[in-house]
Amino acid sequence: MKNLTAICFLPVYLAFVFTLQAQNEADALLKTLQSKGITGVAAGYSIDGATIWDNAVGFSCEDKGILFTDSTLTRTASLAKPMTAVAVLQLAEQGRLDLDAPIQQYLPQFPKKEKGDITTRQLLSHTSGISQYQSTKEIENTQNFETLEDAMKVFQDRPLLFEPGTNFFYTSYGYVVLGRIIEKISGQSFEAYMQINIWDKAGMRHTGIEKVGVTYPNKSCLYHRKKRRAKPAKQNDLSNRIPAGGFYSTVGDMLKFGNALLEGKLIGDSTFQLMTENQFAQKEGNPYGLGWFFYAPKPHENAVIGHSGEQTGAACQIMIVPGSKTVVVVLSNTSGTWKDVVTLCSALVAISEQG
Repeated sequence: MKNLTAICFLPVYLAFVFTLQAQNEADALLKTLQSKGITGVAAGYSIDGATIWDNAVGFSCEDKGILFTDSTLTRTASLAKPMTAVAVLQLAEQGRLDLDAPIQQYLPQFPKKEKGDITTRQLLSHTSGISQYQSTKEIENTQNFETLEDAMKVFQDRPLLFEPGTNFFYTSYGYVVLGRIIEKISGQSFEAYMQINIWDKAGMRHTGIEKVGVTYPNKSCLYHRKKRRAKPAKQNDLSNRIPAGGFYSTVGDMLKFGNALLEGKLIGDSTFQLMTENQFAQKEGNPYGLGWFFYAPKPHENAVIGHSGEQTGAACQIMIVPGSKTVVVVLSNTSGTWKDVVTLCSALVAISEQG
């Protein structure tokens, strides 16, 4: 009976040992980022909806001695894009949006382009030909745009870089247009739509749109690394790019977003499949679907999907492994550190898949 008891409990013991080893390895990886000039960083991963590990190191606001934690509010940069993409695909799933119709069907005031009509699918996949920021002034924007319509006026009259659908060019401005399409179809502000249909449904209680002049308790200060040293960064205004990179969140909330997606709380299975289909055969770089990069080797690139992001005071990454229902998130308050953040996220995916 003793031997049988030992055998019965052996799998549980091995699982416990693995968990400890994985946690120790993840903790060690996280701590190495401190030596690379990152002021504060938090990370975590979940499997099948359960958070297996999360931790944080460094400072949220170093001069005040405030530690960075897994509940620190942090800019998410371009991690806003997959959230906006899911919102757009909800409308398509409901039959309220035709992904392949010219966007003037929803935004009649948007200028027609000499190189051809733009579709919502092309905006989602960065194949519209819309350009990116044209100057440091646009990247480090200090002007406040009260509406997405105002923000679009900065770029909407510019010529396209190429005929829509014929090339891939990553652009945040294309996602600003998507935000306006959401507003026109839903009859709600972009913020209200995201709150009701994405963040509330996913249980994300610490996510929202960053607004200059508003004080957010527990929100991180902004830092930028140059030559392996991080220094305070100047505050910029994200109102020129909200649907593309104007959110704040926490590691826990971003894990909830990934899990809500895997659990079908936000879109159905067929829409998820559509979202994770490669939309354009790029010659270089990671393939892209509708709001997501693909990270796995060919021919199963979409076995790992995700998105990276970097802007003033933030470097971040989310990766999702649909096959194992794994979600991995890394958020940092230090720009100029994207490669280190991606490396950590990839390592955490490998650790999570060991089990």
